[in-house]
Amino acid sequence: MNKEETGNQDVLTAEDAKALAPLYADVILALKQVYDPEIPVNIYDLGLIYELNINKAREVSILMTFTAPNCPMADEVLNDVKISVEEVPGVASCKIDLTFDPVWDRSMLSEEAKVELGLEDYEE
Repeated sequence: MNKEETGNQDVLTAEDAKALAPLYADVILALKQVYDPEIPVNIYDLGLIYELNINKAREVSILMTFTAPNCPMADEVLNDVKISVEEVPGVASCKIDLTFDPVWDRSMLSEEAKVELGLEDYEE
């Protein structure tokens, strides 16, 4: 089936994915520079990034959440994410969608975040 038949012009080939892998790594590093203002852990290790996609045009789309729906710093964090990602060399743009489904919980923390927060023995 060719691209026209699938209806999706952004389907990545294996070669595309291999070429974009370094950009994914750089975007993740950029996300790790953005911290939740109330928790001393970056948003990536907190598990706030649900999806990270980069298309062939190097447009980044992020689906993310917050630890609480009423986060008073939400606008600032979203702005920080956008700026941090768009400063990555090779990124054309960054679009962020916010969701609260599923609701964030401690099980989404990375191992690094659990250690940083003293929760390494935490079981969900």
